[in-house]
Amino acid sequence: MSVDASTPAPVDSSAPSSAFQLYPAIDVRGGRVVRLAQGDYARETRYGDDPLAIIRGYAAQGASWLHLVDLDAAREGGYTLAALVGDIVATTSLRVQTGGGVRSRDDVAKILDAGAARVVIGSLSVREPDTVLAWLREFGGERITVALDTRQDEAGRWQLPVHGWTESAGEELQDMARRYADAGLRHLLCTDIARDGMLAGPNLDLYALLRDVAPSLQVQASGGVRALEDVPAARAAGCAGIVLGRALLEGRFSLPEALAC
Repeated sequence: MSVDASTPAPVDSSAPSSAFQLYPAIDVRGGRVVRLAQGDYARETRYGDDPLAIIRGYAAQGASWLHLVDLDAAREGGYTLAALVGDIVATTSLRVQTGGGVRSRDDVAKILDAGAARVVIGSLSVREPDTVLAWLREFGGERITVALDTRQDEAGRWQLPVHGWTESAGEELQDMARRYADAGLRHLLCTDIARDGMLAGPNLDLYALLRDVAPSLQVQASGGVRALEDVPAARAAGCAGIVLGRALLEGRFSLPEALAC
């Protein structure tokens, strides 16, 4: 499934869809399933040495999508999970959105060639939006998920930190979201940094804000999910989906229970 700039952008057969989606999340570092607290590599919790076994379990429980993150690549660059994506696609019915360290057009093409339905582009979306907008035009709005990590400052502005969340990019969340929406992006994953991996509940006010400023975007809630009621609450706030990481891994509720919501 080679992607070539001379051909029309491929169409993702899975979408568009108005259905609320659940995205079980698997973060992989050193071949293991882990979670980081607020993105801090020194605050890692390990959940298993066989990512594919956990992923197949989610598929058997009824998942349609998987959110897969390459933490090694997120730190060093150079996506490393293409083989895992191929195994997932070959052995399950899951559609995969995945990223981590996506820094070039070749990275995007490599991930799509491996069988992923969508490529997640994080910090580069903030640092080099013109580059990502060009990929959006080439590959199509259904093949890219822009991931914006945000933190509210003392003045109440939603900033977009980069470089390990240590520096502000200068542009605010609402402006960046509108810019991508106007360019044809459909899928935006947004994480409130203060809640990431902290089981503090998703920031519903943040997602309601995004719904108001960029209503065409299919927003995925990410960060802080702690209990089953967070799932319908995110939907009620206008989200099109929710990423479920630590809460599922620690058994705070089951995937079938979440799907039933």
